[in-house]
Amino acid sequence: MARSYRYLHYDVFTDHLFGGNQLAVFLDGRGLAAETMQAIAKEMNFSETTFVLPAEKPGTDARMRIFTPGEELPAAGHPTIGSTFALARSGVIERDRRTFVFGLAIGPTAVALTWSGGDLSFAWMTQLLPTFGDPIPDPARAAAALSLSPAAVAGTGQPVQVVSCGVPFLFVPLTTRSAVDNAVANPGVLDALLSGTSPRPNGVFIFSAQPGDKKSTVYSRMFAPDLGVAEDPATGIASGALGCYLVRHKVVRPEKAAAMVSLQGVKMGRPSYIHISIDADKNGKISGVRVGGEAVLAGEGTLYV
Repeated sequence: MARSYRYLHYDVFTDHLFGGNQLAVFLDGRGLAAETMQAIAKEMNFSETTFVLPAEKPGTDARMRIFTPGEELPAAGHPTIGSTFALARSGVIERDRRTFVFGLAIGPTAVALTWSGGDLSFAWMTQLLPTFGDPIPDPARAAAALSLSPAAVAGTGQPVQVVSCGVPFLFVPLTTRSAVDNAVANPGVLDALLSGTSPRPNGVFIFSAQPGDKKSTVYSRMFAPDLGVAEDPATGIASGALGCYLVRHKVVRPEKAAAMVSLQGVKMGRPSYIHISIDADKNGKISGVRVGGEAVLAGEGTLYV
């Protein structure tokens, strides 16, 4: 006989329905094997699906596993933020609690909570301090992987580089927001670029700091074909690393680093506002990384397995 599993569907990194990045949160994943979780994530076909389980380690409040349609991830941003909202709505996180700690594959991950009128209104995920790979020697390869002219990358004067705050991504700066919109993944060239880069990134994250939307610091997109995600509307785990890149390469001054916003997903019709807060001293040394945002309940359902 099939067992039933309840899930909540959230739009994450947005304050309104049909924006942001979609997420399915299974509130109790007990009894599901990893291969079944993977099959469910493929069935849901969102960028990620999460499964909440009892805490496994002291100092954590719950274990959470995160799956894309293609594979399990050790950590991710929009699933952590969205799952926090789901657990608050379902009463697992009690009202007015200030911190909740998820056990992820990368270790304990704290989320700071802000409440308004008894409802969770904002959540901040703490991420690991950054690690930086060596810049790629030929930026034109990145341009070719994105079907862009070499000048679109080289014109920034900034490196193409892998940065990780728990999950590595290849960061490609572009001269204009128009170039970000015009990028098209060239599958063979992109795969060769990613497979030839160490550590191998989970995807390619492109961005421009060209002024535009008054609420945002940078304008971005992310492609992760290896994960079964052609394009992601909001990539929270990459956004912490993005903030560290911006500080490291002086795109954003240290005194401005605590209040950055990445606008992602516009090209997909799913605009997402990802808040980034980097603690950095006047020399740019980074001592803290947080990514935060809002989430909106879109629906709920029951899956029979």
